[in-house]
Amino acid sequence: MTIKQAFISDLHLEESRPDITKLFLDFLKQPKVDELYILGDFFEVWIGDDNLTPFNQQIIAALHAATQRGLKIYFMRGNRDFLVGKKFLRAAGCELLPDEYVITIAGKPTLLMHGDTLCTADKAYLKFRKKARCWLVQKIFLLKSLETRREIAQRHRDASKSHTSTMPDYIMDVTQAEVERVMSKHHVFDLIHGHTHRPNVHEFQMNGQAAKRTVLAAWHEQGSVLICDANGKRELLTLEMDINNNR
Repeated sequence: MTIKQAFISDLHLEESRPDITKLFLDFLKQPKVDELYILGDFFEVWIGDDNLTPFNQQIIAALHAATQRGLKIYFMRGNRDFLVGKKFLRAAGCELLPDEYVITIAGKPTLLMHGDTLCTADKAYLKFRKKARCWLVQKIFLLKSLETRREIAQRHRDASKSHTSTMPDYIMDVTQAEVERVMSKHHVFDLIHGHTHRPNVHEFQMNGQAAKRTVLAAWHEQGSVLICDANGKRELLTLEMDINNNR
């Protein structure tokens, strides 16, 4: 089967998880996908396009090789890799998508998002997000040395883990009212997103019509890819990791 579109999110790629990296690189080599949509948190952390570690260069080279073979790769920033910039995109051959983007799947408009802005009950995170997405804050951060940026990023990761571990589930999940507001804004009845690490297909009524919200899985324990063929048929593929490739 030729896969028209494939959707992934929340791989959280980092050097300490070679099992996830290998799984993604192996998937990237399979020849039957036309378009790949990466919906945020592709990296565990991204501190700037100048952070050209061997690991980051390996990922960039693999993405570039895939696009050279004809695969179209679309990249949406998440809350972990919002500093991905033009240099990375150009080197990798990826096209940047805005935070809310509508595509057509078998003639049906479908909204793509990372999903973090749907979690409106998590006011502490949204406050941080607003500050972190400010161009001036980003410019000041990127002027710092790589070592300083790594230290700051690690502090934020530690704070984030502490925050999420103490928050009740309903705060960390999406708000249904916000889901319906954004979908109505874009005149769609189909939404695909990641971020929450709660994979599921939610069906509900919106404005008197059937609506659907598909949540992509994180890759912490296994790979997960939502695929669509030319007829719009969807299937969620599970990719098994080689536990011997983790250290």
